[in-house]
Amino acid sequence: MKKNYTDLVNRIDFNKSSSGTVPAIIQDASTNVVLMLGYMNKEALLETIDSELVTFFSRSKGRLWVKGETSKNYLHVIEIKTDCDFDTLLIKAKPDGVVCHTGAETCFNEENSGQDFLRALEKIIEGRKKHPVSGSYTSTLFKEGINRMAQKVGEEAVELVIESKDNNSKLFLNEAADLMFHYLVLLQAKNKTLDNVIEVLEKRHKDVK
Repeated sequence: MKKNYTDLVNRIDFNKSSSGTVPAIIQDASTNVVLMLGYMNKEALLETIDSELVTFFSRSKGRLWVKGETSKNYLHVIEIKTDCDFDTLLIKAKPDGVVCHTGAETCFNEENSGQDFLRALEKIIEGRKKHPVSGSYTSTLFKEGINRMAQKVGEEAVELVIESKDNNSKLFLNEAADLMFHYLVLLQAKNKTLDNVIEVLEKRHKDVK
């Protein structure tokens, strides 16, 4: 279900600049790395909300443009915020790939994918699900089906419990890694993500408070 941004749109001061635009800072929703800066007028913001794809207003070309319309590296909107003066937007998004036209991960030439390895691994697993690779263990798991994937999670959990009773840190961490990997595979098989799980944990934390 889409979030309602009606109040936010109405409060943005687009008339503060002569171009009728406000700066929009794009931040990776998973890593919090700043990806780029663009400009939006009211029409671009409404299109961004409606399509859930970051859409800017090009002041040089005088038209709307969807980030990724050429490269297909779209920015999928997760959340939209405004600053205290209502003249700057902060948009948290999930990138499909590199963001900068130069091929860099961000327009500020910073690394992004390596800052959250679990989510990077999650994307690789998703890729093996959508595009099976011959000889890939992960693709084989998806081919074998949900029962096999659930079984593997159970097996790895038992092995982790066994290793936790000893003092071999290396074996314990390896079993923990095996469990985490198969857990991510099972999440993908159920069309769920780490973010879905984190949302549940965050809600529980708020409820406890």
